[in-house]
Amino acid sequence: MNQNQHIQTIAHKQLDQSRIDYPTRLNASLDCIHFLLRQGLAFRDHDESEDSSNKGNFLEHLKFLAYHNKGIKGVVFKNAPENLKLTSPDIKKDLVYVAACETTNAIMFDIGDDAFFSVLVDESRDISVKEQMAIVLCYVNTNRQVVERFVGIKHVPNTTAFSLKEAID
Repeated sequence: MNQNQHIQTIAHKQLDQSRIDYPTRLNASLDCIHFLLRQGLAFRDHDESEDSSNKGNFLEHLKFLAYHNKGIKGVVFKNAPENLKLTSPDIKKDLVYVAACETTNAIMFDIGDDAFFSVLVDESRDISVKEQMAIVLCYVNTNRQVVERFVGIKHVPNTTAFSLKEAID
């Protein structure tokens, strides 16, 4: 029996190749997310199907990167395993959550231990008449500059002090 054609040998080679390709695929996805977050752009479009002419900013930017980089092109979209494309909405949300945590940690590091800060909270209704609470952190950084950072928007059931406090926690 030829060992090179054995099913375990083939599966082992595919697993090794998948481990090699994964960091490239992940870094390409993170580069797209970093770009979109820095620009304040939306990730998805209403139609991300194969036959759509505009699949949304994330997928279009990833396609752009793949077009201009052969290393990325070889590991994304059709060249990636079905369960490891890193393009699903859940994966994108997870990656954005990690980016938000890292951004918050960077802000906390910038504030330092002896800094002055304040939290600004404001609420308003969106177009669908849902109450939203916006949170902004103002602080004096280690260079004694006043910095304002938008932290996020939370949907709140109503505008009582108790529900706003629960949304922050």
